[in-house]
Amino acid sequence: MTPDQARQRAEKSFRQEERARDARKAMAEYEAQAIAIRKKTAHLKALRLAKGTQGSVSDPVAKLRSGSRSVGTPSRR
Repeated sequence: MTPDQARQRAEKSFRQEERARDARKAMAEYEAQAIAIRKKTAHLKALRLAKGTQGSVSDPVAKLRSGSRSVGTPSRR
């Protein structure tokens, strides 16, 4: 094997290792983003569900605070 061939082989091996490192890094970033999105989605879902239960129709106090009228009650205009 000539010195040029050895150098080319070493450079090729180095490029392959570098691509493999870049691929692992990219995959780790992708997975971290996916985890962050799932956490954010779960948090927003919890907020939405909490908001939905907070102002439920079966809660008479919340109904009075919101100023909603029951059906058939005349308006005070």
